[in-house]
Amino acid sequence: MQQGGRSAPRNAAEAPVVEALSAEDAAGLENFDRIIAKDSRVEPRDWMPEAYRRSLVRQISQHAHSEIIGMQPEANWITRAPSLKRKSILMAKVQDEAGHGLYLYSAAETLGTTRDDMMDALVAGKARYSSIFNYPTVTWADMGAIGWMVDGAAICNQVPLCRASYGPYGRAMVRVCKEESFHQRQGFEILLELANGTPEQRAMAQDAVNRWYAPSLMMFGPPDDDSPNSKQSMAWNIKRFSNDELRSRFVGMLAEQVKVLGLELPDDQVRFDADTKKWEYGPLDWEEFKEVLAGRGPCNAQRLERRRSAHEDGAWVREAAAAYAEKQAAQHTAANAQKAAA
Repeated sequence: MQQGGRSAPRNAAEAPVVEALSAEDAAGLENFDRIIAKDSRVEPRDWMPEAYRRSLVRQISQHAHSEIIGMQPEANWITRAPSLKRKSILMAKVQDEAGHGLYLYSAAETLGTTRDDMMDALVAGKARYSSIFNYPTVTWADMGAIGWMVDGAAICNQVPLCRASYGPYGRAMVRVCKEESFHQRQGFEILLELANGTPEQRAMAQDAVNRWYAPSLMMFGPPDDDSPNSKQSMAWNIKRFSNDELRSRFVGMLAEQVKVLGLELPDDQVRFDADTKKWEYGPLDWEEFKEVLAGRGPCNAQRLERRRSAHEDGAWVREAAAAYAEKQAAQHTAANAQKAAA
């Protein structure tokens, strides 16, 4: 994979001092710009600016970490699910999340990073993941709210990523989004059943919606004016819509579907603006968002410690698999040598 050490500046204000590109890098940059302009796909062996590669490694690895950490809040409820049906559905969902993480780690590896490096950064607390998974799941209704709201937000955010300019990422997202649709529907069904149950069950469902509403809206990232990576990511066709655009679409989805549930959103400012053609919503606590992102949320320490413990406990499996692979490779090499000598 060929990559430029430095990408060319777009104007003098961005970078007043720039190293001259080699002829090879200049040709590579020209081809890269052509691919982006045509809304086509960049593949692993294509030349790409180093900044583009770093941006993708950051985004894809964070996405993968989110899938892996995101297993914890729901796995905690597998043994406490109210029926065998719910238990089997929840187990399937958690298994899907593990698979999503593997798809995404594989996509990130095509950019030259390694799974060990990504996992080491996660367990060391140096890598970020979605802030939503640092909140506790205190009732069964939280499984419904996570499915309907958190996975619903993921669908709004990830469907456009199926058209991401980096081929392996976009292709991984196609399968991820299909499975997320199942996750969202099972969450909606849980809330619908609770909302039509006893007064206590209905109150439990409403409480879960109240608690997960704001964190799910903040999943899309900070406001556009405070998002340092969003604009460049959109210029490279990695992202297709801004954080605020996606958040507005998501609010519209919630506003319509909550009517079917017979519940209420904890936001009396939700409305559709006929002039802007966008859904409006009340203010969000971005200081809380920053605190959680900085590692000071309700469950940050618990989530990382559990991931770290699982990583250490599984070391023998990774070592055994590596030893087996080396043994197989040695046997294959010896067999080829014997054939050549015969």
